[in-house]
Amino acid sequence: MDLTAFIRDVPDFPEPGIVFKDITPLLGNAVAFAQAIDALAEPFVDAQISAVAGIDARGFLVGVAAAQRLGVGFLPIRKAGKLPSDTHQVSYELEYGSDAVEIHVDACGTGDRILIVDDVLATGGTLAAAAECVSMTGAAPIGLAVLIELRFLAGRNRLPNVDFHTVIEVV
Repeated sequence: MDLTAFIRDVPDFPEPGIVFKDITPLLGNAVAFAQAIDALAEPFVDAQISAVAGIDARGFLVGVAAAQRLGVGFLPIRKAGKLPSDTHQVSYELEYGSDAVEIHVDACGTGDRILIVDDVLATGGTLAAAAECVSMTGAAPIGLAVLIELRFLAGRNRLPNVDFHTVIEVV
């Protein structure tokens, strides 16, 4: 199945000049979504993952599904100010501004092997910040996986040296 057929381009969102990759059609098709999650999780089946961490908000959707597929728990990495307990926070630059992500200080720890997932890799700031958050807990981010990689933005160059996997590449 061609999963790219389920990705909709939305021009000038959230800012003029940005072409947003909308995964809503993919989420709405049970067969396509299942295939996408299988493809996202498959490289990490034998990686002894302790948990999957997903990035707020679309990373939650694919992260929870990947965690179920891998038989592990799910850890939310949220935008600043959204988690109710003590957190580690990392700020980063976006292609259209800046932001910060947080993880609970006790979400994971030493000896844990965490797979971090999100819907899209653009400039790499969000995934790199998420990996730093996980590292601050004492856990090891051992893999990064995304549904869509925007190769032309070279975000992969900002990521830590861990296994990286993408399902769909946009060149």
